[in-house]
Amino acid sequence: MVTYVDAATAPHRNTGAIRLYGPDGFAGMRKAGQLAARCLDELAALARPGTTTDEINDFVYAFGLDHGALPATLNYRGYTKSTCTSINHVVCHGIPNEKPLRDGDIVNIDVTYILDGWHGDSSRMYLIGEVKRAAERLVDVTYESLMRGIAAVKPGRTTGDIGAAIQDYVEAERCSVVRDFCGHGVGLLFHDAPNILHYGRPGEGIELKPGMIFTIEPMVNLGRPHVKVLADGWTAVTRDRSLSAQFEHTVGVTETGCEIFTLSPAGLHKPPYRI
Repeated sequence: MVTYVDAATAPHRNTGAIRLYGPDGFAGMRKAGQLAARCLDELAALARPGTTTDEINDFVYAFGLDHGALPATLNYRGYTKSTCTSINHVVCHGIPNEKPLRDGDIVNIDVTYILDGWHGDSSRMYLIGEVKRAAERLVDVTYESLMRGIAAVKPGRTTGDIGAAIQDYVEAERCSVVRDFCGHGVGLLFHDAPNILHYGRPGEGIELKPGMIFTIEPMVNLGRPHVKVLADGWTAVTRDRSLSAQFEHTVGVTETGCEIFTLSPAGLHKPPYRI
């Protein structure tokens, strides 16, 4: 049975109940979401051949501190980095290291900042140098799937409507949706109820109500949907080593639809980014 609770009175832990935030929550999420979006905007100039993902990680950490925020991933369940950088066949949770990006790579950079207690969570794809058309098309399909999922967010609709909008489009484009990872409730907690699956059937799942805040973050593979997690306990890769892409926004359900908290203030919504 689904339980909805007033976020202002709910305990500060994931109880499985779905928090409904008021105007103060939406205001806090706007600030945190825009900080993450501004960082991703700045990274458009840094994500190029020769840059290491450690350098990207250092930038994310410093940018947050300069603006009074901390990266939510840093020391989260033992994770030691300030961002995730997922390259080519890495689906998600790629760990930054000293290896430089190469011409033709595609990379997802995932940034979550904690600002005044609020979590702004977003990720984008970056094309490194000249990429192959198949990789560029995968990135385009993934971005479009995210926006179709967001368009399904309205009071009275369900989480299944979001998943169906994403799955139907992705599979019609002869790609596949990863099942092993999903979006999630967010706000005062980094990961909260409900889970937002990126596949499903219309009308199924949890009813969407004004005040809900969650991420939508489809992971789309050029090949089959199956993934495996490497020995480091974090890095998830495609089993068939096909390319994978992901975009993520944090959204809040309003009385008439939804608000996207993590839109790019510079208009850098999808690559190629003109900077």
